[in-house]
Amino acid sequence: MRFLINTPNFAAHFDREVKALTQYDIGIYGLKDKQYVYNFESGREFFEALEQELIENGHFTTHLTIDKSTTMLILNFSIAGVVELVCDRSLEVFEEPIDLTEKLILKFGDHDEILAEDIELIRHETVKINVAQYIFDFIALSLPMKKLHPRFRNEENEDEEEEGILVYQSGEESEEKAADAPDNEAIDPRWAALQKLKGKE
Repeated sequence: MRFLINTPNFAAHFDREVKALTQYDIGIYGLKDKQYVYNFESGREFFEALEQELIENGHFTTHLTIDKSTTMLILNFSIAGVVELVCDRSLEVFEEPIDLTEKLILKFGDHDEILAEDIELIRHETVKINVAQYIFDFIALSLPMKKLHPRFRNEENEDEEEEGILVYQSGEESEEKAADAPDNEAIDPRWAALQKLKGKE
C-alpha cells in the first residue's frame, strides 16, 4: 500500500487537484500600476483540492479587482453562490447561500509576513499569487457557527425567544420575592432587650 502514490489513479487525482488550484494563480511581476479584473467560477473541485473538511461541495462565482501600485496590491473580492453544509442537528446536507465582499491588502517588502487579518507583506520579487485560499477563508468565516438546516432555524429562534422570556420573568420573580421577604438585618426586639441588659452589667 505504501506505493499507492505511484499509481496512475493517484497521479491523475493529484493532477486534477493541482489544475483546480492553478487557475487561481495571478501573475503580478511586472504589472503596470493600474486596475485589473478577474472572474472565477468554482465548484466541487475547488473544495476537494484544498486540505479542509468544512465544505465538500458548492458552486459560486468570484469577481476580483486588483489595484496595483508601486507599494502594494489592493484586492477586492465579491463572492456569491451556495455551499453545501451538514446540519449539526439532523446530519442532513443543505445549501447555505453566500454573498460577501472582502478586501485584502498585500504590501511589498523584503519578506513574507501576515500583519493583520486583511494585510500581508509579500516580497518585492514575488512572481505570482494564488487567491484560492483567500477565497476559501472568506467563505468559511462567513458561515454561521451553528449549522442548522433551514427547517430547524425557526424552531431555534423560537427557543431563544422563549429562553429570553423565562430569564426576564425569573428576574422579576426574584425582585418580587426580595421585596416580600422580611428584612433579615432588622434587629429582633428580644435581642435588643438582651443587649440593653448586658450594657447595664
